[in-house]
Amino acid sequence: MNHIHAAKPDALRRDELVPSRYALNVGDIEVLVISDGVLSIDPATLATNAEKAELSAWLSDNFLSPDVIDYPLNVAVVRSGEQTILVDSGLGTEFPGFPRAGQLAMRLEAAGIAPASVTDVVLTHLHMDHIGGLLVEGLRGRLRRDLRVHLATAEAEFWAAPDFSRTAMPAPVPEVLRTTAARFLDVYRGQLQPFETEREVAPGVLIKRTGGHTPGHSIIRLESGGQRLTFAGDAIFQCGFDQPNWFNGFEHDPEESARVRMGLLKEMAATGEHLMAAHLPFPSVCQVATAGNAFRFVPTVWDY
Repeated sequence: MNHIHAAKPDALRRDELVPSRYALNVGDIEVLVISDGVLSIDPATLATNAEKAELSAWLSDNFLSPDVIDYPLNVAVVRSGEQTILVDSGLGTEFPGFPRAGQLAMRLEAAGIAPASVTDVVLTHLHMDHIGGLLVEGLRGRLRRDLRVHLATAEAEFWAAPDFSRTAMPAPVPEVLRTTAARFLDVYRGQLQPFETEREVAPGVLIKRTGGHTPGHSIIRLESGGQRLTFAGDAIFQCGFDQPNWFNGFEHDPEESARVRMGLLKEMAATGEHLMAAHLPFPSVCQVATAGNAFRFVPTVWDY
């Protein structure tokens, strides 16, 4: 997989000591992974159906705290043909409980990407940490009026009356998710481009509904020049390689989520194609190897 630098040095006026963007090519498609920061969460959310000792052992093996862990949050900018596509938009700045996330607007600027250059937005789902960035006034007002927002029909329909009965989230979260999704749909209703099962958004850029995590949860598949990369959204988490059958507390259909996760991991391991996801350690670009009845996260070597 070839790599590129997506921004000129004179555009990096707000550069940071810690790297927050990573550029690569998938054939003729340019991809820029951008970190929106991290969310601090209760690790119990990672495995609601696991024995406490089993989760504790996994956390210890991965040098993670049993009390609170940092949950990475990644978005992507994809350039294909004449289109510039934003894949998810991070948390935004309206949630003081997560002060280290919501970095997208600043980091787009640091990468030399003007919001007005974005022609399309592709959303994996409508959880607040994937749509909040598009509600930030400083970013929202600089987007094109003809911006196209691609979202599964099932996702928009679900958030009209969301069912949280099978989730296991902290008490305030479901209501915040509901109100944020409702606001987003109200703001962007006229720009929505709903699809049923899949749509080619740009040459070699396919969005495909998987369901599971939410009813309209979708993945984005990039293919060009014999190379492939899948952005898995929230279908796969860090523990999902070792324990693909663990249920995440944010999953609205845990059994279906586990089925989707297992299917994706088996496919990635068989094809050797590259994978990235919203909550894998930045920049999250990896390949998948089999490890007995489970899988192994194999990070891609950075090209400096």
